[in-house]
Amino acid sequence: MNPQAINIDAYDYPLPQQRIAQHPLAQRDACRLLVYQGGSIADARFSDIASLLPADTALVYNDTRVINARLHFRRPTGALIEIFCLEPASPADYAQNFAQTSTTQWICLVGNLKRWKEESLHAEIALPSGEVSVLTATRVGAHGNAWVVRLDWTGGHTFADIIGAAGEIPIPPYLNRNTEACDSSDYQTVYSHIDGSVAAPTAGLHFTDELLQAISKRDIPRWQVTLHVGAGTFQPVKSDLIGDHPMHSEFIAVPLATIRNIANHLAAGRTITAVGTTSVRTLESLYHIGCLMATDGWQGEVPQWYPYAADHPQMEVCDAFAALIHRLEADGLSALVAATRIIIAPGYQYRVVSGMITNFHQPRSTLLLLVSAFVGDDRWRSIYDHALSIADYRFLSYGDACYLRP
Repeated sequence: MNPQAINIDAYDYPLPQQRIAQHPLAQRDACRLLVYQGGSIADARFSDIASLLPADTALVYNDTRVINARLHFRRPTGALIEIFCLEPASPADYAQNFAQTSTTQWICLVGNLKRWKEESLHAEIALPSGEVSVLTATRVGAHGNAWVVRLDWTGGHTFADIIGAAGEIPIPPYLNRNTEACDSSDYQTVYSHIDGSVAAPTAGLHFTDELLQAISKRDIPRWQVTLHVGAGTFQPVKSDLIGDHPMHSEFIAVPLATIRNIANHLAAGRTITAVGTTSVRTLESLYHIGCLMATDGWQGEVPQWYPYAADHPQMEVCDAFAALIHRLEADGLSALVAATRIIIAPGYQYRVVSGMITNFHQPRSTLLLLVSAFVGDDRWRSIYDHALSIADYRFLSYGDACYLRP
């Protein structure tokens, strides 16, 4: 199948607004879990996941943390300007950017842009210590449909402290409500600790510390990767054909020790279960990065259509991981830091992931394409029909989950 010729109309389905969960359940792992395995569908609770995982698998999840990316400034006239921080521009490295103590630049979306008349906007920020810092925003220049904005502040605090105190957590737009205080904790996984995302890796929201301990008691390894989720995750496919849809780029980071663990695990004939589509994209990108490195084609980002390219070497997964590990060791690096623009759609051959824990996704989305590529053919529709018409599942970020194992 040529994925670029896929028409997005084939991945549409009716999703009533009342089926979109507005808040999570009070107990994270009490949500429902649709289990699709070997072509059969069953209903369970997420708390059952520890017993459902096969003994030979390893669990890989995304440890990114959602930042308070929405900053609000009030003009002297009273007009409200929202600056939505998407990704760091200078320094471009996330950790370095959050460590800055006076100035930084971010690529941002600007709400109510036409009202931004002044050169700079100012806001007083009350920090948890009781100190007050003055935050100043200045437009540097256009960046596609976004802007590069310079942010300056007083007091010598880190930008992580400033955005944590000044910003608002960016809940998904399809919730059609304002951010509430409970979202600050509800919209973070219990294992999140690397700042950078503007959207949560929502399949991980269902895990509790107790559930993770239950998984460890079964001697199932748990490894963390980082993919900072961008606003592009909510970008609908506006073109008729998938080939005309520009996939967004996202930052990934994986410790060399984790890459070695995954390589050894796969070499032993064992399986990998990914928590969420962000972990899926990261894990599958590792394979393609290895292929690019082996053929001297690595330029720092996995291109959107590289997995389907005629000149792709189609290496064995162990060989691709060996090339990746060799390159990192030769360069003296303790972690892979890269970007991926990979699109996973029907026609894609999964190389790393054998099991997937994920939520129910929006109609006509690239995430639905990813799920379809995983379960095969048009089986995603029977899964979603069951969830919508038979079993009354809750959908999207705060909704119920799926455990998929073709």
